[in-house]
Amino acid sequence: MIKDVKKKLRVAVIGCGRISVMHLGSIKMLDEELVCVCDIKPDRAEEAAEKYGTKAYTDYIEMLDNEQLDAVHICLPHYIHCKVATEAIKRGVAVLSEKPMDVNYEAAEAAVALAKERNVLFGIVSQCRYNNSAVLVKRALEAGKLGKIISARSILTWSRDDAYYAESDWKGTWDKEGGGVVIDQAIHSIDLVNWMIGDEIKSISANLCKHSNKICEVEDTAEGFIEYEGGAVYGFYCMNNYAVDEPIEIILQCEKGKAVFDYDDAVITYNDGAVEQAHQDFSADYNGGKDYWGFQHVRQIRQFYAALRGEEPLDISGEEALKTHKLICAIYENGTRNGKLKSRNA
Repeated sequence: MIKDVKKKLRVAVIGCGRISVMHLGSIKMLDEELVCVCDIKPDRAEEAAEKYGTKAYTDYIEMLDNEQLDAVHICLPHYIHCKVATEAIKRGVAVLSEKPMDVNYEAAEAAVALAKERNVLFGIVSQCRYNNSAVLVKRALEAGKLGKIISARSILTWSRDDAYYAESDWKGTWDKEGGGVVIDQAIHSIDLVNWMIGDEIKSISANLCKHSNKICEVEDTAEGFIEYEGGAVYGFYCMNNYAVDEPIEIILQCEKGKAVFDYDDAVITYNDGAVEQAHQDFSADYNGGKDYWGFQHVRQIRQFYAALRGEEPLDISGEEALKTHKLICAIYENGTRNGKLKSRNA
């Protein structure tokens, strides 16, 4: 499904919560046509519509049926990502959905299959792959300069207190968010490592715990060990009981060197003594947003629009995103069995 490259794309945003500013701001920066916004909370929909000079809906089905759209951006609670995406795909409307794909694997797999069957573009946001640091390391791996990854680790220590969970009617719940620190905060660092290794998973061992007395019911701490078919191993640790949001740390030990990076900076030290570095040199004004979301939404959204116009292949398709989603779901399946939490499906 290729759109006319000369015309502005007609797009809408479904969900006007916190993350929506990254999409609404990107649409404005890229000068596409924001046809409308939608949110079940009328005041939130009207506020976004007034701010961005567009129309407001409170029913996404009504919106999809009434408007001639090229694409929708989904910025909703995790558990309805694929439900809403499916309705758009059925109508031939391309979808760019926030992470994670859903709270279970089957829903995501079905949405991907439907998009393929209907020949409709379906993308998933993983904006951290567009960080200069991640791009440098990935290109070095693809060029063979680092050789194979032998082992990897990622560490995330952030802060999410009761106030964070209290302001939401779905975060911190198994049925609507699908989990805690793994599926919400650490998903990006886990995705980066899984993407860098780029291999089938052989085995997973994980533990999930809720150490604090926070009002949420999901895990606030997790650790795991993942083995890949090609021999690479990956250990991760994440927790959201820390005092502040420290920079994440990812280390890849490779055959020909070592890569150390976070969302802003990367240093590759090769075995022959050569060094390569990357630093964040791009910023964008989204008129809101959180520092830990970075600046790269507009880069990924620009790429999604280019793919929709048929100018280049889609980078992070549903098929590509399923690789990390499968891993996240497996961490929960294994971790709730081994850790100190009830099953997420209980």
